[in-house]
Amino acid sequence: MIQTPLDERAVLELRAGDAVAISGVIYSARDAAHLRMSVALERGEALPFDVEGQIIYYVGPTPAKPGQPVGSAGPTTSSRMDRFAPALHAAGLRATIGKGYRTQPVRDALVEHRSVYLAALGGSGALLSRHIRSASVIAYHDLGPEAVHRFEVEAFPAIVVNDAYGGDLYEQARAEYALVQ
Repeated sequence: MIQTPLDERAVLELRAGDAVAISGVIYSARDAAHLRMSVALERGEALPFDVEGQIIYYVGPTPAKPGQPVGSAGPTTSSRMDRFAPALHAAGLRATIGKGYRTQPVRDALVEHRSVYLAALGGSGALLSRHIRSASVIAYHDLGPEAVHRFEVEAFPAIVVNDAYGGDLYEQARAEYALVQ
């Protein structure tokens, strides 16, 4: 179990391959929101939320059904945010959640800024949304589902793919599989 916001100590305890359950507040942002945040950082402007110690989930949730905080909330492909991720980690972001591989510059930024990349299971958006207790749009309302949301989550499941030491679950699994053949 990890609780947000994350501090350096909590991040340094995580290793590639660890399963985690996240409770607390996480934020959503996808391509368009990342572009706007990147421009804000370049201009020296404030971001729509303080990223220090926070987690960004790469998701664009579907509309909520009556009585639910969000609809389906499955991860999107993380590599689409890779050109923006190093600057956000330099600003204090501690983790991101998505699916798929990260580029080497992102992996380097995770080590440099003591951050982690977590994966959520693609195709499981309906199940993942059950861990979101509340949701509200806090920025970029005009982006619809790609707006920045503030989610309160309880035991949100993820797996550490890239840790703050350079560990990579995908590389570890490929190496292990190669030994089995």
